[in-house]
Amino acid sequence: MTKKIYNVFLFVLCFLAPFVAMANDAFDFDNFAIVDSGDADLNVESVSLNSDADIVGVGGFDIAGVMLGMSFDDVQTLFFKTKGLYAPIQRNSIVYTIHQDWKYNLDYECRSQGIVVPAELERCINSLARNRGLLYASELHLHRENTGETLDVYFTSNASDNVVWRVVYNNDVNELEGDAEKFANQREKKILAFWQGVLDKYGAPNSGTDKWISSTNAYDPMMTAYYGTLDLVDQGRRASDETVNINQAHQHFKAKPYAF
Repeated sequence: MTKKIYNVFLFVLCFLAPFVAMANDAFDFDNFAIVDSGDADLNVESVSLNSDADIVGVGGFDIAGVMLGMSFDDVQTLFFKTKGLYAPIQRNSIVYTIHQDWKYNLDYECRSQGIVVPAELERCINSLARNRGLLYASELHLHRENTGETLDVYFTSNASDNVVWRVVYNNDVNELEGDAEKFANQREKKILAFWQGVLDKYGAPNSGTDKWISSTNAYDPMMTAYYGTLDLVDQGRRASDETVNINQAHQHFKAKPYAF
């Protein structure tokens, strides 16, 4: 075996190793999707403490065992390798993303190589992103089939250690089943049971009637409760990740070597 063939073989083996491991754990490639990263919604409303209320440690809150700052690997282990209350949805349970600024860089780099056919361009971009660690798990989608509850977990990029910055929980307490009195009664009881469970786990909101805040800075960890929904978020972590990616993408843009 020549050295060149050996190197190619070694590269392929290293590249396939993690996927072989996933296959052994009954992973299905249909569970994975690659999408463009959307524009980050970093608009946040100001928050204030209720009268006589104290700040709370929202950074220590969890939803179904998922906390802000947990790594993707830890969350994946929690739901993929152990049998818990939640399981990955059947298709696209994991969504992979390339940060938009990096994708612009890679698009320019691939086009500079003469690649212009859309399908080939996409393959070039994804290949470069994967090899350079720019392709990261940005979302994980889970559900409880017997109750219809869902859990959507969002992660920062690899530049910020690929950790949880948002967890969104949903259930069906506010879904309309009908207009009859019995349905209204049932909805009220479901909503009451949900809110009682929320109060038992997290305590009373310390901002308005629906928010738990770490401070009056809206970029600090915060949780908001709606009818049948909990939204645990760290906008500061998300904003920091955006800044790191934008700055690094600008610094590493492979412009032509102009000389003048």
